[in-house]
Amino acid sequence: MLSKTAEYALRAVACMGSQVDQSLSADVLAEKTKVPRRYLTRVLQDLAAAGLVRSRPGPGGGYELDRPIGQLTILDVVNAVSPLQRIRSCPLGLKSHKKLCPLHAELDRSYAATEAAFKGVTIESLLGSTSSIVPLCES
Repeated sequence: MLSKTAEYALRAVACMGSQVDQSLSADVLAEKTKVPRRYLTRVLQDLAAAGLVRSRPGPGGGYELDRPIGQLTILDVVNAVSPLQRIRSCPLGLKSHKKLCPLHAELDRSYAATEAAFKGVTIESLLGSTSSIVPLCES
C-alpha cells in the first residue's frame, strides 16, 4: 500500500527523530536506515521541500527534523513524499457514474481509514514504544 519512497522517508524520519538535536549526514542516515544513498538524498530533498527536514551545510552538518516529533505524524511524512491517492471520481472515467460505484467507494473508505490511522500516530509515539527495537532504523 505504501510506496518505497514513503517507506524510506519514514525510516529516515524515525532515525532522525531518535537523534534529536543532532544532524545526521546522508551517509550515516543511509547506513542506519538501509536506504540507498542516492535514493535517500532525493527523499530528504522532498522532506525538506515539505518543511519536515532541514539541512545544515558544512562540517558537522547534515539533516535534522524541522518539527518536534510530537507534532509530526506518519501521515505528514507520507504526504510529503508520496500521498495516498484518494478516489474522488470514477477511475474509469465513466460518465454515467455520477458518484463512486460500490467497489471504488469501498476502496476510498479504506484509504480514508488509513489516512486517519496514520494521522493519529506521531513519530514520538513510535519512538516512545516500550519495544527495545528502534523503529525503521539500525540501532
